[in-house]
Amino acid sequence: MAAPKQPSAPKRKRKILAVDDERHILRLIQVNLEREGYDVALAFDGKDALSKVDSEKPDLIVLDVMMPFMDGFEVLKHLRSAPKTKDIPVIMLTAKAQDADVFRGWASGVDMYLTKPFNPMELLTFVKRIFHTRSDDDPGDKTFEL
Repeated sequence: MAAPKQPSAPKRKRKILAVDDERHILRLIQVNLEREGYDVALAFDGKDALSKVDSEKPDLIVLDVMMPFMDGFEVLKHLRSAPKTKDIPVIMLTAKAQDADVFRGWASGVDMYLTKPFNPMELLTFVKRIFHTRSDDDPGDKTFEL
């Protein structure tokens, strides 16, 4: 007779830090991510973002570029240069849609680059794709449900 299966520990909710100086954009991001079961922390500028990264320990960051005190590219530079934060996935979500801006984002190490105005479903798809490709699940299965 086989031993009874032990219940597995509940999965920890993934935490996402959303950073934008426009509160209505943050609210749109927050509502859609929380609806999908993510824990969402908010930051309103670049300096606030770096502080929240230390305190919240996010699994992923959604980052605007044009913000007061420190822009998103500077935040990304700090994140990528620190051993504790260099591997946190970052989705740039910005109105900066010129080819030079997009290239700068990719060259700076973003995982995804999404321009405003944006479709929340596209953001959710990017988030799920990043978490799926970085999970310890079966490496042969790279499909995921939307």
